[in-house]
Amino acid sequence: MRRTYVVAPVVTVLAVGGLYWLMLHGYLELTAYLLVIAVLGMLAAAVWEWRRGHRTGPVILLVGAIFTATVVGAYGWNLNQKLDNIQRADDSVLDKGVRPAKKKDNEALNILLMGADNPNQLEKKPTVAELLADGEWDPGAYRSDTMMVVHIPANRKSAYVVSVPRDSYVTIHDEVGGKHGKNKINEAFSQYGPFGTFRTIESLSNLRIDHMAIIDFEGFRDLSTAVGGVDVYVPESFYDSKQKVTWEQGTNHLEGKRALQYVRTRHGLANGDFDRVDRQQNFLRALMSKVLDDGTIGNPVKFTDTLEAITKNLTVDASWKSGDIRSLALSLRNLDSKKVRFMTLPLDHYETVPDAGSVNIIAAERARELWDAVETDKVGRYLRANPDDELPEPKDVS
Repeated sequence: MRRTYVVAPVVTVLAVGGLYWLMLHGYLELTAYLLVIAVLGMLAAAVWEWRRGHRTGPVILLVGAIFTATVVGAYGWNLNQKLDNIQRADDSVLDKGVRPAKKKDNEALNILLMGADNPNQLEKKPTVAELLADGEWDPGAYRSDTMMVVHIPANRKSAYVVSVPRDSYVTIHDEVGGKHGKNKINEAFSQYGPFGTFRTIESLSNLRIDHMAIIDFEGFRDLSTAVGGVDVYVPESFYDSKQKVTWEQGTNHLEGKRALQYVRTRHGLANGDFDRVDRQQNFLRALMSKVLDDGTIGNPVKFTDTLEAITKNLTVDASWKSGDIRSLALSLRNLDSKKVRFMTLPLDHYETVPDAGSVNIIAAERARELWDAVETDKVGRYLRANPDDELPEPKDVS
Protein backbone atom coordinates (compact mmCIF):
# COMPACT_ATOMS: atom_id res chain seq x y z
CA MET A 1 0.00 0.00 0.00
CA ARG A 2 2.58 2.55 1.06
CA ARG A 3 4.65 1.61 -1.95
CA THR A 4 1.75 2.65 -4.18
CA TYR A 5 1.64 6.11 -2.59
CA VAL A 6 5.28 6.64 -3.51
CA VAL A 7 5.44 4.81 -6.83
CA ALA A 8 2.34 6.39 -8.41
CA PRO A 9 3.53 10.04 -8.17
CA VAL A 10 7.07 9.07 -9.21
CA VAL A 11 5.80 7.15 -12.24
CA THR A 12 3.52 10.07 -13.14
CA VAL A 13 6.40 12.57 -12.98
CA LEU A 14 8.69 10.31 -15.01
CA ALA A 15 5.94 9.72 -17.57
CA VAL A 16 5.24 13.44 -18.00
CA GLY A 17 8.97 14.14 -18.23
CA GLY A 18 9.41 11.43 -20.82
CA LEU A 19 6.49 12.68 -22.89
CA TYR A 20 7.86 16.22 -22.75
CA TRP A 21 11.25 14.95 -23.97
CA LEU A 22 9.55 13.19 -26.87
CA MET A 23 7.71 16.40 -27.80
CA LEU A 24 10.91 18.42 -27.81
CA HIS A 25 12.51 15.90 -30.12
CA GLY A 26 9.71 15.91 -32.66
CA TYR A 27 7.84 12.73 -31.77
CA LEU A 28 4.50 14.51 -31.58
CA GLU A 29 2.26 11.71 -32.81
CA LEU A 30 4.01 9.16 -30.58
CA THR A 31 3.62 11.57 -27.67
CA ALA A 32 -0.12 11.88 -28.30
CA TYR A 33 -0.58 8.09 -28.45
CA LEU A 34 1.49 7.52 -25.31
CA LEU A 35 -0.39 10.27 -23.51
CA VAL A 36 -3.71 8.57 -24.18
CA ILE A 37 -2.24 5.22 -23.11
CA ALA A 38 -0.84 6.80 -19.92
CA VAL A 39 -4.18 8.32 -18.92
CA LEU A 40 -6.08 5.13 -19.69
CA GLY A 41 -3.41 3.14 -17.83
CA MET A 42 -3.76 5.30 -14.72
CA LEU A 43 -7.55 4.92 -14.84
CA ALA A 44 -7.27 1.14 -15.27
CA ALA A 45 -4.77 0.93 -12.41
CA ALA A 46 -7.08 3.01 -10.21
CA VAL A 47 -9.98 0.64 -10.89
CA TRP A 48 -7.76 -2.39 -10.23
CA GLU A 49 -6.52 -1.01 -6.91
CA TRP A 50 -10.05 -0.02 -5.87
CA ARG A 51 -11.36 -3.54 -6.50
CA ARG A 52 -8.59 -4.92 -4.35
CA GLY A 53 -9.89 -2.85 -1.47
CA HIS A 54 -7.34 -0.07 -1.60
CA ARG A 55 -8.54 3.52 -1.39
CA THR A 56 -5.69 6.02 -1.24
CA GLY A 57 -3.76 4.57 -4.21
CA PRO A 58 -6.71 4.74 -6.62
CA VAL A 59 -7.39 8.32 -5.57
CA ILE A 60 -3.77 9.29 -6.34
CA LEU A 61 -3.95 7.59 -9.72
CA LEU A 62 -7.31 9.16 -10.51
CA VAL A 63 -6.05 12.62 -9.58
CA GLY A 64 -2.98 12.04 -11.79
CA ALA A 65 -5.15 11.02 -14.75
CA ILE A 66 -7.52 13.97 -14.29
CA PHE A 67 -4.61 16.41 -13.87
CA THR A 68 -2.85 15.16 -17.00
CA ALA A 69 -6.02 15.22 -19.09
CA THR A 70 -6.92 18.69 -17.78
CA VAL A 71 -3.50 20.17 -18.57
CA VAL A 72 -3.49 18.72 -22.08
CA GLY A 73 -7.08 19.75 -22.65
CA ALA A 74 -6.40 23.30 -21.46
CA TYR A 75 -3.37 23.52 -23.76
CA GLY A 76 -5.42 22.35 -26.75
CA TRP A 77 -8.29 24.70 -25.86
CA ASN A 78 -5.88 27.63 -25.61
CA LEU A 79 -4.42 26.89 -29.05
CA ASN A 80 -7.89 26.57 -30.52
CA GLN A 81 -8.95 29.89 -28.98
CA LYS A 82 -6.03 31.61 -30.68
CA LEU A 83 -7.27 30.31 -34.03
CA ASP A 84 -10.77 31.58 -33.24
CA ASN A 85 -9.34 35.02 -32.44
CA ILE A 86 -7.92 35.47 -35.96
CA GLN A 87 -9.57 38.48 -37.57
CA ARG A 88 -11.91 37.63 -40.43
CA ALA A 89 -12.73 39.79 -43.44
CA ASP A 90 -16.19 39.49 -44.98
CA ASP A 91 -15.58 37.86 -48.37
CA SER A 92 -19.13 37.95 -49.75
CA VAL A 93 -17.82 40.37 -52.39
CA LEU A 94 -16.17 37.38 -54.06
CA ASP A 95 -19.60 36.13 -55.09
CA LYS A 96 -19.76 39.00 -57.59
CA GLY A 97 -18.15 39.11 -61.00
CA VAL A 98 -16.36 36.36 -62.92
CA ARG A 99 -13.58 34.26 -61.40
CA PRO A 100 -11.40 31.39 -62.67
CA ALA A 101 -13.07 28.02 -62.30
CA LYS A 102 -12.03 25.60 -59.56
CA LYS A 103 -10.97 22.23 -60.90
CA LYS A 104 -13.40 19.53 -59.83
CA ASP A 105 -12.28 17.01 -57.22
CA ASN A 106 -9.00 18.88 -56.76
CA GLU A 107 -8.06 19.20 -53.10
CA ALA A 108 -5.02 21.36 -53.83
CA LEU A 109 -5.11 24.81 -52.23
CA ASN A 110 -4.06 28.21 -53.53
CA ILE A 111 -3.57 30.78 -50.78
CA LEU A 112 -2.77 34.43 -51.41
CA LEU A 113 -0.37 35.69 -48.75
CA MET A 114 -0.10 39.47 -48.43
CA GLY A 115 1.85 41.76 -46.16
CA ALA A 116 -0.03 44.89 -45.05
CA ASP A 117 2.04 47.94 -44.27
CA ASN A 118 0.87 51.25 -42.85
CA PRO A 119 2.62 53.97 -44.94
CA ASN A 120 2.21 56.42 -42.04
CA GLN A 121 3.76 54.53 -39.13
CA LEU A 122 2.95 57.22 -36.56
CA GLU A 123 -0.74 57.32 -37.48
CA LYS A 124 -3.03 54.92 -35.61
CA LYS A 125 -5.46 53.22 -37.97
CA PRO A 126 -8.13 50.52 -37.83
CA THR A 127 -6.93 47.08 -38.85
CA VAL A 128 -7.53 45.75 -42.36
CA ALA A 129 -10.44 43.64 -41.08
CA GLU A 130 -11.95 46.64 -39.30
CA LEU A 131 -11.70 48.74 -42.45
CA LEU A 132 -13.52 46.04 -44.40
CA ALA A 133 -16.21 45.54 -41.74
CA ASP A 134 -18.40 48.39 -43.00
CA GLY A 135 -17.90 47.44 -46.62
CA GLU A 136 -15.90 50.58 -47.41
CA TRP A 137 -12.17 50.58 -48.09
CA ASP A 138 -10.13 53.68 -47.26
CA PRO A 139 -7.86 54.15 -50.33
CA GLY A 140 -4.23 54.59 -49.35
CA ALA A 141 -4.74 53.45 -45.75
CA TYR A 142 -2.55 50.40 -46.28
CA ARG A 143 -0.25 49.15 -48.99
CA SER A 144 1.11 45.71 -49.75
CA ASP A 145 4.66 45.26 -50.97
CA THR A 146 4.50 41.51 -50.38
CA MET A 147 2.28 39.28 -52.51
CA MET A 148 2.85 35.52 -52.65
CA VAL A 149 0.68 32.75 -54.05
CA VAL A 150 1.18 29.61 -51.95
CA HIS A 151 0.18 26.43 -53.76
CA ILE A 152 -0.26 23.30 -51.63
CA PRO A 153 -0.79 20.11 -53.65
CA ALA A 154 -3.51 17.66 -52.70
CA ASN A 155 -1.02 15.21 -51.14
CA ARG A 156 0.28 17.96 -48.79
CA LYS A 157 3.85 16.69 -49.21
CA SER A 158 5.26 19.87 -50.75
CA ALA A 159 4.43 23.53 -51.35
CA TYR A 160 5.28 26.14 -53.96
CA VAL A 161 5.50 29.87 -53.30
CA VAL A 162 5.34 32.33 -56.20
CA SER A 163 6.11 35.98 -55.40
CA VAL A 164 4.69 38.80 -57.49
CA PRO A 165 6.99 41.87 -57.24
CA ARG A 166 5.15 45.03 -56.16
CA ASP A 167 6.26 47.00 -59.27
CA SER A 168 4.83 44.46 -61.72
CA TYR A 169 2.88 46.36 -64.40
CA VAL A 170 -0.51 44.66 -64.68
CA THR A 171 -4.19 45.38 -65.20
CA ILE A 172 -5.65 46.43 -61.85
CA HIS A 173 -8.98 44.98 -60.72
CA ASP A 174 -11.24 46.12 -57.93
CA GLU A 175 -12.91 43.88 -55.33
CA VAL A 176 -15.71 42.81 -57.69
CA GLY A 177 -13.41 42.19 -60.65
CA GLY A 178 -13.86 45.51 -62.46
CA LYS A 179 -10.87 46.64 -64.53
CA HIS A 180 -9.12 49.97 -63.84
CA GLY A 181 -6.31 50.19 -66.36
CA LYS A 182 -2.69 49.20 -65.87
CA ASN A 183 -0.45 50.16 -62.98
CA LYS A 184 1.98 48.70 -60.46
CA ILE A 185 0.27 45.76 -58.81
CA ASN A 186 0.58 47.21 -55.29
CA GLU A 187 -1.94 49.86 -56.38
CA ALA A 188 -4.62 47.14 -56.23
CA PHE A 189 -4.27 46.82 -52.46
CA SER A 190 -3.83 50.53 -51.85
CA GLN A 191 -6.89 51.55 -53.87
CA TYR A 192 -9.22 48.57 -53.58
CA GLY A 193 -8.02 46.66 -50.52
CA PRO A 194 -7.04 43.00 -50.19
CA PHE A 195 -9.90 41.78 -52.34
CA GLY A 196 -8.71 44.10 -55.10
CA THR A 197 -5.34 42.33 -54.96
CA PHE A 198 -7.18 39.00 -54.73
CA ARG A 199 -9.04 39.69 -57.99
CA THR A 200 -5.96 41.14 -59.68
CA ILE A 201 -3.85 38.08 -58.87
CA GLU A 202 -6.61 35.72 -60.02
CA SER A 203 -6.86 37.56 -63.32
CA LEU A 204 -3.07 37.63 -63.73
CA SER A 205 -2.56 33.94 -62.96
CA ASN A 206 -5.89 32.45 -64.04
CA LEU A 207 -5.68 30.41 -60.82
CA ARG A 208 -8.66 30.08 -58.54
CA ILE A 209 -7.52 31.47 -55.18
CA ASP A 210 -9.12 29.54 -52.32
CA HIS A 211 -8.18 31.73 -49.38
CA MET A 212 -6.20 34.80 -48.44
CA ALA A 213 -4.04 35.57 -45.41
CA ILE A 214 -2.86 39.08 -44.59
CA ILE A 215 -0.14 39.60 -42.03
CA ASP A 216 0.66 43.03 -40.69
CA PHE A 217 4.30 43.87 -41.36
CA GLU A 218 4.74 44.30 -37.61
CA GLY A 219 3.97 40.61 -37.42
CA PHE A 220 7.39 39.85 -38.89
CA ARG A 221 8.88 41.53 -35.84
CA ASP A 222 6.69 39.68 -33.32
CA LEU A 223 7.03 36.32 -35.02
CA SER A 224 10.81 36.50 -35.28
CA THR A 225 10.95 37.32 -31.56
CA ALA A 226 8.63 34.43 -30.64
CA VAL A 227 10.92 31.85 -32.28
CA GLY A 228 14.07 33.41 -30.84
CA GLY A 229 15.18 34.97 -34.11
CA VAL A 230 16.51 33.47 -37.34
CA ASP A 231 19.92 33.64 -39.01
CA VAL A 232 20.48 34.75 -42.61
CA TYR A 233 23.66 35.22 -44.57
CA VAL A 234 24.51 38.52 -46.31
CA PRO A 235 27.11 37.87 -49.08
CA GLU A 236 28.34 41.50 -49.36
CA SER A 237 28.19 44.46 -47.00
CA PHE A 238 26.05 47.42 -48.11
CA TYR A 239 24.21 50.43 -46.75
CA ASP A 240 20.43 50.91 -46.95
CA SER A 241 20.09 54.70 -47.23
CA LYS A 242 16.29 54.57 -46.85
CA GLN A 243 16.31 52.85 -43.46
CA LYS A 244 19.82 54.03 -42.53
CA VAL A 245 20.94 50.47 -41.85
CA THR A 246 24.28 48.85 -42.64
CA TRP A 247 24.16 45.17 -43.50
CA GLU A 248 27.46 43.48 -42.75
CA GLN A 249 28.79 40.56 -44.75
CA GLY A 250 28.31 37.25 -42.99
CA THR A 251 25.64 35.73 -40.78
CA ASN A 252 23.12 38.22 -39.41
CA HIS A 253 20.72 37.37 -36.59
CA LEU A 254 17.24 38.72 -37.30
CA GLU A 255 14.93 39.35 -34.40
CA GLY A 256 12.35 42.04 -33.70
CA LYS A 257 13.01 45.35 -35.48
CA ARG A 258 16.01 43.90 -37.31
CA ALA A 259 13.80 41.28 -39.00
CA LEU A 260 11.39 43.99 -40.13
CA GLN A 261 14.26 46.02 -41.59
CA TYR A 262 15.54 42.99 -43.47
CA VAL A 263 12.27 42.26 -45.30
CA ARG A 264 11.74 45.95 -46.07
CA THR A 265 15.19 46.57 -47.57
CA ARG A 266 15.27 47.62 -51.23
CA HIS A 267 17.68 50.55 -51.39
CA GLY A 268 21.30 49.51 -51.78
CA LEU A 269 20.41 46.22 -53.47
CA ALA A 270 21.59 45.74 -57.06
CA ASN A 271 18.24 44.48 -58.36
CA GLY A 272 15.98 46.59 -56.14
CA ASP A 273 12.47 45.16 -56.05
CA PHE A 274 13.54 41.65 -57.12
CA ASP A 275 16.29 41.48 -54.50
CA ARG A 276 13.76 42.59 -51.87
CA VAL A 277 11.48 39.73 -52.96
CA ASP A 278 14.42 37.34 -52.56
CA ARG A 279 15.00 38.71 -49.05
CA GLN A 280 11.35 38.26 -48.11
CA GLN A 281 11.40 34.69 -49.38
CA ASN A 282 14.75 34.02 -47.71
CA PHE A 283 13.41 35.28 -44.37
CA LEU A 284 10.26 33.18 -44.79
CA ARG A 285 12.39 30.13 -45.63
CA ALA A 286 14.53 30.59 -42.52
CA LEU A 287 11.47 31.31 -40.39
CA MET A 288 9.65 28.24 -41.68
CA SER A 289 12.64 26.05 -40.82
CA LYS A 290 12.66 27.49 -37.31
CA VAL A 291 8.89 27.12 -36.81
CA LEU A 292 8.90 23.53 -38.11
CA ASP A 293 11.92 22.72 -35.95
CA ASP A 294 11.27 20.29 -33.10
CA GLY A 295 12.39 22.92 -30.59
CA THR A 296 9.47 25.14 -31.57
CA ILE A 297 6.61 22.78 -32.37
CA GLY A 298 7.54 20.43 -29.53
CA ASN A 299 7.98 23.19 -26.96
CA PRO A 300 4.51 24.10 -25.61
CA VAL A 301 5.64 27.53 -24.37
CA LYS A 302 7.49 28.54 -27.54
CA PHE A 303 4.81 27.11 -29.80
CA THR A 304 2.11 29.03 -27.92
CA ASP A 305 4.12 32.26 -28.25
CA THR A 306 4.66 31.58 -31.96
CA LEU A 307 0.97 30.93 -32.60
CA GLU A 308 0.08 34.05 -30.63
CA ALA A 309 2.47 36.15 -32.74
CA ILE A 310 0.92 34.78 -35.94
CA THR A 311 -2.75 35.00 -35.03
CA LYS A 312 -2.75 38.46 -33.47
CA ASN A 313 -1.28 39.96 -36.65
CA LEU A 314 -3.32 37.90 -39.10
CA THR A 315 -6.47 38.54 -41.12
CA VAL A 316 -8.07 35.85 -43.28
CA ASP A 317 -11.22 35.59 -45.37
CA ALA A 318 -14.38 34.78 -43.42
CA SER A 319 -14.87 31.53 -45.36
CA TRP A 320 -11.66 30.12 -43.91
CA LYS A 321 -12.94 28.59 -40.69
CA SER A 322 -10.76 27.73 -37.70
CA GLY A 323 -11.46 24.02 -38.16
CA ASP A 324 -10.24 24.17 -41.77
CA ILE A 325 -7.06 26.01 -40.73
CA ARG A 326 -6.46 23.46 -37.98
CA SER A 327 -7.01 20.56 -40.39
CA LEU A 328 -4.61 22.09 -42.91
CA ALA A 329 -1.96 22.59 -40.23
CA LEU A 330 -2.29 18.96 -39.12
CA SER A 331 -2.08 17.73 -42.71
CA LEU A 332 1.18 19.67 -43.12
CA ARG A 333 2.74 18.51 -39.84
CA ASN A 334 5.27 16.28 -41.63
CA LEU A 335 6.13 18.83 -44.33
CA ASP A 336 9.89 19.29 -44.61
CA SER A 337 10.89 22.92 -45.20
CA LYS A 338 13.21 21.65 -47.95
CA LYS A 339 10.10 20.59 -49.86
CA VAL A 340 8.93 24.21 -50.06
CA ARG A 341 10.19 25.85 -53.25
CA PHE A 342 10.23 29.63 -53.72
CA MET A 343 10.16 31.41 -57.06
CA THR A 344 9.42 34.83 -58.51
CA LEU A 345 7.31 35.85 -61.48
CA PRO A 346 9.77 36.20 -64.40
CA LEU A 347 10.89 39.62 -65.60
CA ASP A 348 11.07 40.60 -69.27
CA HIS A 349 12.45 44.12 -68.80
CA TYR A 350 12.21 47.36 -66.83
CA GLU A 351 10.36 50.31 -68.27
CA THR A 352 9.33 53.83 -67.33
CA VAL A 353 5.60 54.43 -67.81
CA PRO A 354 3.72 57.75 -67.49
CA ASP A 355 1.78 58.03 -64.20
CA ALA A 356 3.34 54.80 -62.90
CA GLY A 357 7.07 55.49 -63.06
CA SER A 358 9.61 52.66 -63.20
CA VAL A 359 7.83 49.33 -63.57
CA ASN A 360 8.57 45.65 -64.16
CA ILE A 361 7.27 44.21 -67.41
CA ILE A 362 6.45 40.55 -66.84
CA ALA A 363 7.71 37.92 -69.27
CA ALA A 364 4.17 36.94 -70.26
CA GLU A 365 4.81 33.59 -71.95
CA ARG A 366 7.12 32.29 -69.20
CA ALA A 367 4.71 33.57 -66.56
CA ARG A 368 1.88 31.61 -68.16
CA GLU A 369 4.07 28.49 -68.17
CA LEU A 370 4.86 29.05 -64.49
CA TRP A 371 1.23 29.46 -63.44
CA ASP A 372 0.27 26.36 -65.47
CA ALA A 373 3.09 24.41 -63.81
CA VAL A 374 1.84 25.48 -60.38
CA GLU A 375 -1.72 24.44 -61.14
CA THR A 376 -0.66 21.04 -62.50
CA ASP A 377 2.03 20.41 -59.85
CA LYS A 378 4.81 20.32 -62.46
CA VAL A 379 6.93 23.10 -60.99
CA GLY A 380 10.07 20.96 -60.90
CA ARG A 381 10.01 20.63 -64.68
CA TYR A 382 9.49 24.38 -65.11
CA LEU A 383 12.38 25.25 -62.77
CA ARG A 384 14.74 22.87 -64.52
CA ALA A 385 14.10 24.90 -67.67
CA ASN A 386 14.12 28.26 -65.86
CA PRO A 387 16.46 27.91 -62.84
CA ASP A 388 16.92 31.68 -62.46
CA ASP A 389 13.28 32.05 -61.39
CA GLU A 390 13.90 30.05 -58.19
CA LEU A 391 15.14 31.58 -54.95
CA PRO A 392 18.95 31.20 -54.71
CA GLU A 393 20.60 29.18 -51.98
CA PRO A 394 20.66 30.89 -48.55
CA LYS A 395 24.25 32.12 -48.91
CA ASP A 396 23.57 33.67 -52.33
CA VAL A 397 20.70 35.99 -51.38
CA SER A 398 21.83 39.65 -51.30
